[in-house]
Amino acid sequence: MVNKGFPSFGMSQAGSYIAALKNYNLPDFILKKIAKECGSNLLERGRLDDRLQSMNDTALVMLHRIFIDCESDDAGKFADFRFYAYVASMYHKCDILINETIPGASGKNHKVPVAVKNNGMYIAVAFNKSTGTPVQKREAIKFYGIVDDVKKGDHGTMLTDAIFGTSVGFKGDSLVELERLSKSRKSDAENRLEIKTANFENRIYSVTKCS
Repeated sequence: MVNKGFPSFGMSQAGSYIAALKNYNLPDFILKKIAKECGSNLLERGRLDDRLQSMNDTALVMLHRIFIDCESDDAGKFADFRFYAYVASMYHKCDILINETIPGASGKNHKVPVAVKNNGMYIAVAFNKSTGTPVQKREAIKFYGIVDDVKKGDHGTMLTDAIFGTSVGFKGDSLVELERLSKSRKSDAENRLEIKTANFENRIYSVTKCS
């Protein structure tokens, strides 16, 4: 077992962690990522509480820190895991792909932090800023440019949603710019795209449509 500075604890504490975590919608790919990072076993299938019981103390503590305590780490990894799980909760029975490369109409390959596929087609993409300063206007413009290029490409024909998430907030002008860019699409029915922001604050995500 790999222990990365997390304490081991007894059965009663492990049980309380599992009891808290099983109430969360923890996607399979999140459990696999945490298990791999913590050198933990993980049941391939079964109820969530049984799968959690198969994980080691290190993995349970990390899951608790991410989803129950809502802690942040310097690298922004915990915030990213929360965002991945949040996006997965919005698109049930869809495939959630992390760091997916999608070509745009320009021919450029874009690395998309989260992509959602349904029946083999991309239906949503999501970006997250987990550390640093609040989202700047230039970052909003860059996000929109990537999304627009993907939407106009061969792989974006079924793309309907683009989400910009953050754990560090948005600057006012970045929200104004996203709203302006979103409204500019309204007259283009063929390239209709719902642009949303997701701000993580006080342990919850608040989502706003930029329209």
